[in-house]
Amino acid sequence: MSQTPPKAGAILPIIVLAQFACTSLWFAGNAVSRDLVATYQLGDGTLGHLTSAVQLGFITGTLVFALLGISDRFSPSRVFMVCALLGATANLLVLLPNQGLTSLLIIRFGTGFFLAGIYPVGMKIASDYHEKGLGKALGFLVGALVLGTAFPHLIKSIGQGLSWQAVFICTSAISALGGIFLFLAVPDGPFRKPSSKIDLGVSLMVFKKNDFRQAAFGYFGHMWELYAFWAFVPVVLTLYQEGHPLIQLNTSLFSFIIIGAGAFSCIAGGYLSAARGSGFVARVALTISGLCCALSPFGYQLPFGLFIAFLLVWGTSVIADSPQFSTLVAQSAPKENTGTALTIVNCIGFSITIVSIEVLQWLMHHGSPNLALLALAPGPFLGVLATVRKS
Repeated sequence: MSQTPPKAGAILPIIVLAQFACTSLWFAGNAVSRDLVATYQLGDGTLGHLTSAVQLGFITGTLVFALLGISDRFSPSRVFMVCALLGATANLLVLLPNQGLTSLLIIRFGTGFFLAGIYPVGMKIASDYHEKGLGKALGFLVGALVLGTAFPHLIKSIGQGLSWQAVFICTSAISALGGIFLFLAVPDGPFRKPSSKIDLGVSLMVFKKNDFRQAAFGYFGHMWELYAFWAFVPVVLTLYQEGHPLIQLNTSLFSFIIIGAGAFSCIAGGYLSAARGSGFVARVALTISGLCCALSPFGYQLPFGLFIAFLLVWGTSVIADSPQFSTLVAQSAPKENTGTALTIVNCIGFSITIVSIEVLQWLMHHGSPNLALLALAPGPFLGVLATVRKS
């Protein structure tokens, strides 16, 4: 006797909570990068390299998952749990003694690899439960990603007496619990259409559709900016404090607030998309964040309150388009290949983030730091152009 699947409204909070818990692995290294540099006597550029290692691991993972059609061929909830447990384990390997930059990069690469079975697979699970209203659902889901990404900064901020090791232990623990919780509570969705075979051509086939290409190219422009901005929020705050030595600010706390604020814009954008469409929301958010990129050199001259307000506007707009692009991608892909389509677009998008992070890292150290964020502006503006005809 078949079991009636639970309703989407009851399932979404569980997916959101699990997504938040598991994506806390992403920036665990960023939140304690100074401690890692001091402990293991690492050189300049460590922040950018550690972030890029996670991104490269995620890219490799998404490529493998997409080519093998993992989330379309196997139960997405089971894939999510296994990757959450393996990602948590990889995250804990940082605690092994006598680390160097090479070993840390390998470990962070492994963490990123297993995140490929969490973020896009979580979106796949949501799409299996939402034939309609996917934009709103993914707004909540990407909001969970934002809070998960920012969460290590909060742990570091409120636990000033905690060691950097505690940040890794905490994020690994909640990741493991989140993966197990989702597996136990979320069966395969009613709109899932499993694929029974490996089709290496699917990853290219989906790009033949014009609607899919527009959504994907808009997403790629968005990704040029997003993770570089997130990775360097603590650096931007430090630069501002160096220029205003009388101001004392908690860099970790403000990093959490600025990044985490994007969770609310993702949710608001999800509701707005129901009335105006996902394409409209994505274009507006991209335009605002692109303007923030262009105005970034002037931000360092603002009074403290206005400077934080400027970063909050940027932090909310830089991510609000992400769930809507994912919605457009999911809706324009064949239903039996939704998981693969989301995964390959994530793969390409995160490949782009490595380039922008390393460019920004180089400009911060070899150019004028106050002008470096201008390099992020082409991404959102090209993204807007790519989607200008998308309704």
